Amino acid sequence: QVQLVESGGGSVQPGGSLRLSCAASGNSFSINRMGWYRQAPGKQRELVADISSGGITNYADSVKGRFTISRDNAKNTVYLQMNNLKPEDTAVYYCNAYIFQYALGYSDDYWGQGTQVTVSS
Repeated sequence: QVQLVESGGGSVQPGGSLRLSCAASGNSFSINRMGWYRQAPGKQRELVADISSGGITNYADSVKGRFTISRDNAKNTVYLQMNNLKPEDTAVYYCNAYIFQYALGYSDDYWGQGTQVTVSS
């Protein structure tokens, strides 16, 4: 099984910034799409942003202009730069990747362990 390990979460004041990282590791694999989801207290998990293997990005309307998703294919890593954070951004953020594993011969959807982002005064 491929592992997605997240880092970069924390607590900030409104207007602050955080940079999340998610690195994939394991046996030989190929990553198609990578993205970030979040789940706030009492809410369902929602897509924040994703990025294709070719670098095409997609953002939730609520984060457009504030968040930037990027990936480093050589490092099998996806990043989420979060600027001008708002209290409503408070959530557990989960890395997600659709990955083909050569040893298994098929693709699966993988999730990181989640990292807490808290935005409060």
